[in-house]
Amino acid sequence: MRVLHTSDWHLGRAFHRVSLLDAQAAFIDHLVSVVREERVDAVVVAGDVYDRAVPPLSAVELYDDALHRLADLDVPVVMISGNHDSARRLGVGAGLIGKAGIHLRTSPAACATPVVLADEHGDIAFYGLPYLEPALVKDEFKVDKPAHETVLAAAMDRVRADLSVRAAGTRSVVLAHAFVTGGEPSDSERDITVGGVQSVPAGVFDGVDYVALGHLHGCQTLTERVRYSGSPLAYSFSEQHHRKSMWLIDLGPRGELSAERIDCPVPRPLARIEGKLDELLADPDLAGVTEHWVEATLTDPVRPDEPMAQLAERFPHVLSLVFAPERQPGEPQVSYAQRLKDRSDEQIAEDFVAHVRGAGPDDAEQTVLRGAFDAVRVDETLREVAR
Repeated sequence: MRVLHTSDWHLGRAFHRVSLLDAQAAFIDHLVSVVREERVDAVVVAGDVYDRAVPPLSAVELYDDALHRLADLDVPVVMISGNHDSARRLGVGAGLIGKAGIHLRTSPAACATPVVLADEHGDIAFYGLPYLEPALVKDEFKVDKPAHETVLAAAMDRVRADLSVRAAGTRSVVLAHAFVTGGEPSDSERDITVGGVQSVPAGVFDGVDYVALGHLHGCQTLTERVRYSGSPLAYSFSEQHHRKSMWLIDLGPRGELSAERIDCPVPRPLARIEGKLDELLADPDLAGVTEHWVEATLTDPVRPDEPMAQLAERFPHVLSLVFAPERQPGEPQVSYAQRLKDRSDEQIAEDFVAHVRGAGPDDAEQTVLRGAFDAVRVDETLREVAR
């Protein structure tokens, strides 16, 4: 069976206030063409179909168009909800839509109820594990500790139990939306840390033939059978070196697997440039990025007048401006943004405690801080779902 693995469409998302709707529509055109030309047997979409729980109407219309076009090709689609999606909204009408070959898996309780497809060699069971927010699904999976690893492990135990009673030789594909250890994140994924931990080991998924992952935006191979497709478009400048693509997976009669990357259209390349303003405006080596989307980091010791306007004369698609003044050796970096760079909310809070008290939080206090941040994040998730 030939499976096309994609994820993280984030329909409705903008790039530094620039609409990506046309670029997302071009991706859907490309997806449909690949399904047709490569004779794909099934499409899997591993979550974050939308960028937010209540997407704009234009994003819903594009999603509707994509489903109709895929259904017209008579190619089954298996799709799960991600942490950006509202599972309840995405799953509306799932039973009816399933009759058209579009199989939505948004309920944690149904994670061990597969979509069973078949080829000339037998059945392939597709299990959809939507994003599992530990605090919200711990009762469903009867786990004592609400953590990503425990709830995913419990979900996979159900998958393996269902698979064990199916006909011998049944192959299996699991869709999951999670941060798996070994994956490389970018700046555009939403933090899903719980209890100070956001990743789960790849071994959680042992026992199945292929794991189609979503959440991280870079295309990655964690093991031969565990892969991220990544997002089809760049959603932050940290993704400037990403090769955006989908995985074309061929699953053989005994679970043999081969994988090919299918590149996605690039609406406009990204570039990060750095230096003093006058240097950036004159540097001949930057001639090749004048039509890119640009993030400029200025190192001038004093902020220049109207830097964005000056940069736009040479780089008409400059979108982001960062100030990082050069300092003398030994001079401390005083930029607030630089002090916070690469630090989590919890680490920032711990630094604040150390600043006002003279000593950082002890183990018990760290547990309280983690619990507070987890509670806020769960509350935000519930409020998004309720909107």
